[in-house]
Amino acid sequence: MLKRHSLDAVIIGAGVVGAACAYYAARAGLSVAVIDRGPVAGGTTGAGEGNLLVSDKEAGPELDLALLSTRLWTELAAVLPPEIEYESKGGLVVAPDETTVKALRGFADGQRAAGVEAVEVAADALHDLEPHLAPGLAGGFHYPQDAQVQPAQAAARLLAASGAEVYLGEEVTGLLLDRGAVRGVSTPRRELLAPAVVNAAGTWGGRVAGLAGVTLPVLPRRGFVLVTEPLPRVVRHKVYAADYIADVASGSAALQSSAVVEGTPSGPVLIGATRERVGFDRGLSTEALRRLASQAAALFPVLADVRVMRAYHGFRPYLPDHLPAIGPDQRRPGLLHACGHEGAGIGLAPATGLLIAAALTGAEPPLPAHPFRPDRFGTDADAGAADPSADPSADTPEEHS
Repeated sequence: MLKRHSLDAVIIGAGVVGAACAYYAARAGLSVAVIDRGPVAGGTTGAGEGNLLVSDKEAGPELDLALLSTRLWTELAAVLPPEIEYESKGGLVVAPDETTVKALRGFADGQRAAGVEAVEVAADALHDLEPHLAPGLAGGFHYPQDAQVQPAQAAARLLAASGAEVYLGEEVTGLLLDRGAVRGVSTPRRELLAPAVVNAAGTWGGRVAGLAGVTLPVLPRRGFVLVTEPLPRVVRHKVYAADYIADVASGSAALQSSAVVEGTPSGPVLIGATRERVGFDRGLSTEALRRLASQAAALFPVLADVRVMRAYHGFRPYLPDHLPAIGPDQRRPGLLHACGHEGAGIGLAPATGLLIAAALTGAEPPLPAHPFRPDRFGTDADAGAADPSADPSADTPEEHS
């Protein structure tokens, strides 16, 4: 039998989801530790744009999670340092033709029923919101609830505010079991004992689940982002074409790209987003970058001659049904999951943290947790998640975040 422990929970992953879990667990009165084999926000979080979106989600469990997170991010912005760069800038989804406008109208009707603010914008009014938009667009929808944060700062400040014990540069190599229940983690340097372990390892969540002898079919989905030279505020909102919504919902492994364009407080314009399932291939895709640049210039011709200063990419933690795994794993007592958010983890982090805190304390969850249950997948849900070759730990320093 393992000795007594002073921690209530150990959280694996120092990205924004792990940090949010630590923050809300601490607010619930729990003592927690966060462990990561790399730095804070060194994985998926640090490669994100900081999107806090409701505009791209159809009515359903993920939208409910996003709406709760939207409210929580507003509260967090009032108590966390200004370095998180929270901006309630709103989003603008634009359509090239009347057929797409009609489709967006139906999409927005369903969202409004769930609590989303969606305002139709006529073609001749688009330039009132975005003066530099390309001419000839058929219309769009304005989403005032869309916002943005600086993701690495958000993770770091949430983690600091949690007061959690933090262990960086330590890879979890095993989960400690007592009579079949998870009761802590082991690294080459230490053991951390607790009655609960939270798997917030992002793209590597499947590997952590495997340490406990359970399957979670998390796979990496690579995405690129372009960063321009600093500019005056030529893009006021988070702007994207309607086909981005279809890309988010798609399960295709092929390269998909639809420009999401937004300004930042420091001047550079961020241009995402691509999606492709290529395992943990870190190679530079010139085709992905070319598509992003071309699509951004099509939306904002003013960007055509702007210099791109750098490009970066990361891996989004993809689950087959596009919903994250959040909550206790009924197959292994003491193990909880908070991963698989794909490209929405930054936006969904606070609500995820609140759900995890409720599960840890036995409190009533803030919304129905059943759709996110980790054991909803069969053991063969996606064979690639169990493929040892998908584990990058042998040849990369990338961390659980």
